[in-house]
Amino acid sequence: MSSPTLLILAAGMGSRYGGLKQMDPMGPNGETVLDYSVFDAIRAGFKRVVFIIRKDFAEAFESGIGARFADRIEVAYAYQSLDDLPDGFSVPEGRTKPWGTSHAIRAARNLVQGPFAVINADDFYGRDSYVQAAAFLNRPVTDDSKQHYAMVGFQLEKTLSDHGDVNRGICKTDENGFLISVEEVVKIQREADGIVYGDYLSGERNEVTAGSMVSMNFWAFSATFLHHIEVHFHQFLTDHGQKEKSECYIPTIVDECIRKNTADCAVLPTSSSWFGVTYPDDKPHVVANIRALIDAGEYPANLA
Repeated sequence: MSSPTLLILAAGMGSRYGGLKQMDPMGPNGETVLDYSVFDAIRAGFKRVVFIIRKDFAEAFESGIGARFADRIEVAYAYQSLDDLPDGFSVPEGRTKPWGTSHAIRAARNLVQGPFAVINADDFYGRDSYVQAAAFLNRPVTDDSKQHYAMVGFQLEKTLSDHGDVNRGICKTDENGFLISVEEVVKIQREADGIVYGDYLSGERNEVTAGSMVSMNFWAFSATFLHHIEVHFHQFLTDHGQKEKSECYIPTIVDECIRKNTADCAVLPTSSSWFGVTYPDDKPHVVANIRALIDAGEYPANLA
């Protein structure tokens, strides 16, 4: 079996952050969150990384970020483009943003032939998360009717920002730790009364249990997931393609596979802590957390 590939979703526009946070230094020697992600992936056993980026900052990214890893891991690039659509579809007038995380994975469809993991470029997942994902992807393939996927889960209350709302995939699991369903909830925020609320895709804004298990977009898939993306994305464009801001999310496709009984999805337990940058005021928190991990001996002071 081929070694797993790590796909890093780094094409985000950083509209709430005010810039390309995936290239913003966070470590003591100018390291980005990406540097720590690739460092953790390498020591967990990943042999190849594919950065999914946009053409408009490709040169700066490839020379400033990607080149740093070229002597340690195989590096490739995929380019998420607004007009990269299946035959018969076109970009509606007025749309400027890409079509979401599933569309981003789709951009790498010609670069992935075997098992792969998916992460966000601006999220710090911690060493153990990569260890768990790599172990799952390196398991022997079982000969049964289902595909077997996985996600690394975190408690919602540990993933909120003090500086604005966030989007999360809210998960329900069975007694064996497999996902029953995952629902994308947006604009999640702790209100003045201390209760956490979010906007559901139904259009309602309701309370979200702070202890809910959430997906932080760290997934582990077999290559068959690319087929599911293609089928679902085609239907998504048929139903929602003319909406200016509609997005096709990874959790929605996973949920569909579970409901159709074509796949199961294990929730991988991890001892890692998650933190990320959504707003500019999140940066000091991230910098402080990285410093604390270095002081605890989890990471060297200089990753080079």
